[in-house]
Amino acid sequence: MPINRPKHINLLPSDNLQSTTLGRILKWALSSFRVMVIITELIVMSAFLSRFWLDSRNSDLNEEIDINKAQVLAYAEVEKEFRMYQKKLSVAKDLYSESKRSDLVKKISDLMPSDLVLSSIQESEGGIQIKALSYSERSIVQFLINLESLKEITDVNLSQVASSIENSSITTFTISAKVNSTKKGEN
Repeated sequence: MPINRPKHINLLPSDNLQSTTLGRILKWALSSFRVMVIITELIVMSAFLSRFWLDSRNSDLNEEIDINKAQVLAYAEVEKEFRMYQKKLSVAKDLYSESKRSDLVKKISDLMPSDLVLSSIQESEGGIQIKALSYSERSIVQFLINLESLKEITDVNLSQVASSIENSSITTFTISAKVNSTKKGEN
């Protein structure tokens, strides 16, 4: 029996293909399209595989955000307490500085003659203004001399001297002076 050999069918003519221009273009197109298909498959596969990396990176970042959010929430109470203590400290600081001012007010009130009535004391930038009532002019002069003897006060000036509207025997007056901050801080 004769041996059956498989026959190869080639639709492209092999003998004249290399010699014609159309044959060379067709061979080039077939080989370059094959390379383009392989490159496209590599790009698609790399995009598909990089998606797994990007998904894992995204989940890691989401977990990190959740952890940071939990830390911020955990420290919120501590920060609230810290701000409360900070506020209390500022109030205490104000009270401490007021005690120095109250020492000055105490010294001023100790220097007042007995028939003098203090209406108000106002402190401004580096100065103090005292409004008072007196039954005698001698008390006003004595009070001025006493104020000038204080180390904490300089430039004592008497101004706005007038008789009271309700009672003409009462004299109202205003004294303004500068407060030495260095002397004031030593108390």
